[in-house]
Amino acid sequence: MQYADIVAAVLGGLLLAWIADLLTGRRGLGGTILVSGVGLACGWFLAVRVFAVSTMDSWLWMPWALVGSGVCLGAFFLFRNKR
Repeated sequence: MQYADIVAAVLGGLLLAWIADLLTGRRGLGGTILVSGVGLACGWFLAVRVFAVSTMDSWLWMPWALVGSGVCLGAFFLFRNKR
């Protein structure tokens, strides 16, 4: 499976978004999925392009992407508008 790492990262990001939405009172899964996806992309970019600690051939970039997703979700729930 050539793209198994990408599928696993996307599923991990969806799982993080779902858990974050459950923990914060179910305010909207669409927003958390969007924020999680942006965090995944940012984490991948840092691992592969900026710091060059990994390539797309290895699975080492996945923890970076998931940590980026977690950081973005944390910032989203910290700074969102609470009406």
